[in-house]
Amino acid sequence: MKLATVVLFCALVVCVSSVPTSDQQFADGNKLFTAAVYKELLKTGDENILVSPLSAQIVLALTQSGAKDETAAQIRNGLSLLNSDQETRAAIDNLLTTLKSDREYTLHTANKVYVKRDLPLKDEFKEVASRVYRADLENIDFSKKKEAAATINKWVEEQTENKIHNLVSPDVLGPSAALLLVNALYFQGSWTNTFKDRHTNQSDFYKTLTDVIRVDTMHSKGELYGYYEDPKLQVKYLEMHFNGKGASMVIVLPNEKDGLAALESQLDQVFSPPKFPYDIVDVALPKFKIESKTDFKKILQNLGVHKAFELGEADLSGIAGEKGDLAVSQVIQKAFIGVDEEGVEAAAATFVLPVLGSVGPQVKPPKKFVADHPFIFFIKVNDAILFAGRVVAP
Repeated sequence: MKLATVVLFCALVVCVSSVPTSDQQFADGNKLFTAAVYKELLKTGDENILVSPLSAQIVLALTQSGAKDETAAQIRNGLSLLNSDQETRAAIDNLLTTLKSDREYTLHTANKVYVKRDLPLKDEFKEVASRVYRADLENIDFSKKKEAAATINKWVEEQTENKIHNLVSPDVLGPSAALLLVNALYFQGSWTNTFKDRHTNQSDFYKTLTDVIRVDTMHSKGELYGYYEDPKLQVKYLEMHFNGKGASMVIVLPNEKDGLAALESQLDQVFSPPKFPYDIVDVALPKFKIESKTDFKKILQNLGVHKAFELGEADLSGIAGEKGDLAVSQVIQKAFIGVDEEGVEAAAATFVLPVLGSVGPQVKPPKKFVADHPFIFFIKVNDAILFAGRVVAP
């Protein structure tokens, strides 16, 4: 077979119990992968960061299901996946069963495999793609680059409520493209404790100790939030729940205005906090929007994934052809998040908050959570991190 390339894309949008062993292991791996990718993104020098580790994991796990030997092992280790394909597939299958809209929020993830018209896919890969990853397969003529890109981008826009545009450039397509795997992830949720528009005002935000800007800042007083002070990391955690089941956004705020760099040197601990107790908290949080485009190829190579990108050496023979026939050429992700008074929009057991009832006079003053300097955030649903990033310039 003529050498060909596999192109992978992830698309996301963000606006802002005990589980089976394989599920918990996948969740733990998701946190490790989040920290590893975040560390690599720090090297770009961008002020604000946004990434969907889960979207990347899903589309790359689909690729790994058709990889063999060293190619498969490198992808598995780089993504912190489970030790066996069977365990990974079971965890993904369970995860995708839970990643769906609640009555109160919108959550949608979709996978699509675009296949060169004359490329015969292996039956097992087609079965796994369809049954486990719920991926639709569609034949496409990659040689008609503009038409193919338009078809793919239209599907992405539809899956992300028109938040992600032009994910695929015609330039990356052509006769050598064999198949293209896409994951689209969209989340939109409303805060359980909404911020009142009338309380939003312009406040100082310290990008550094000497660089201060004025930003729109939302305020909430005397509401119940998940709240935890970590003396080791020197941070405050604030968990803000969305209406619905199991979805929340966590803000990780350094105690010191210039404490982000120190915090980012301990990322492996940042995304695995203990269960948050609840407390009465006064919150000040800037409104923000972030759009990002991430080239995952270099990130994955830095995480030890090399074989998959080497023509003639990659073993993706579980997808099609023989060893060396296919190789991954691109892994691109675009993401968007918007956080405002109503909630979050992003394209990345009923939860009941304790009812305070009549609180009476407060024995202690409310905690203060004033996000007036750089912080880390992540959005999770049922312990899976959909989106993560940092805000340095709201």
